[in-house]
Amino acid sequence: MANAASWANLMNFHSSNIEEDANINLTPLIDVVFLLLIFFMVSTTFDTTSQLKINLPEASQEKSSIPPQKLNLLIDAKGNFFINSRELTNNKSATLKAALERAMAGSKLPIVIQSDADSPVQSLVTAMDVVGQLGLSQVSIATTRPIE
Repeated sequence: MANAASWANLMNFHSSNIEEDANINLTPLIDVVFLLLIFFMVSTTFDTTSQLKINLPEASQEKSSIPPQKLNLLIDAKGNFFINSRELTNNKSATLKAALERAMAGSKLPIVIQSDADSPVQSLVTAMDVVGQLGLSQVSIATTRPIE
């Protein structure tokens, strides 16, 4: 009988002194799910065509032979203004404004301001102020890259 009792203890799988909690680590599973989500988000293409079918007008493929017109406003090292290579009589803002209005002839042309690196800052500020007073929004300031 003693042998049968010890055999019963060996076959008892649910003993009271062996209690382990079965934990499942979900971190690798979550990482894989996020990687799959990112993969599908990046590789998905969306159909950008609309449901409405419209016939769009076509433009010609030829380039215009007429170059776009622009005004060049140059400021030399002494602060003198030049509009399209023509020097103005003085450096006053009223003179510059009148010359720009005359050169534009009622149209809103883009203006490129080229200022010498040694020119007074006040000349550039005056030019930008006059351009702002005229309500011109297409203004570029030309620069050059230093020679290395």
